Amino acid sequence: RPFSPDPPRAPMSSLRSRRLEVQSRRTSEESTMQQRIVTNLWFDTEAEDAAEFYTSIFENSRIVMKTHYTKDAPREEGMVMTVEWELDGQRFVGINGGPDFTFSEAISLQVNCEDQAKVDFFWECLTADGGEEGPCGWCKDRFGVSWQVVPEGMDEVFQSGDPERANRAMQAMLGMRKLDVAALRAAADGVPAQ
Repeated sequence: RPFSPDPPRAPMSSLRSRRLEVQSRRTSEESTMQQRIVTNLWFDTEAEDAAEFYTSIFENSRIVMKTHYTKDAPREEGMVMTVEWELDGQRFVGINGGPDFTFSEAISLQVNCEDQAKVDFFWECLTADGGEEGPCGWCKDRFGVSWQVVPEGMDEVFQSGDPERANRAMQAMLGMRKLDVAALRAAADGVPAQ
């Protein structure tokens, strides 16, 4: 029998059926699979307060579980040791590890917002009660965690292929604290600020 590099082909209906079966199995496995990489945040004593604060801001969020220090632990027995929470499906863990480490801007959490109203909402919430505004859409919450609150559509003003347009948008962004995508687009387009 002559060699054939192509294996025999199954009828199209059979291939579609198999593909749908594999996709269905993947979807089922993915929905039960735990998140592989989980952000762990070190607090002195504020992990539970932070988890409650964050879950009050983001939709589809919840506190998943808490653990407590035992009598032989390095902190007070019964004190919350860790808190695990979910923000819109993304898992986080906070540990009350003591005052040895603090947050810095070297790492931040980015919130992608579908419109300016969401940018305004998250900016106000995250900077409230002791949070701080920073430049170019960066802010710190009252626990010292850095955030970037980013409007959808921001990338298009920097990726247009026109270096002058991108430069005008960059100059506008460098003068902003909370990002305003309409102002960024206007600057990119060379439209004077109103």
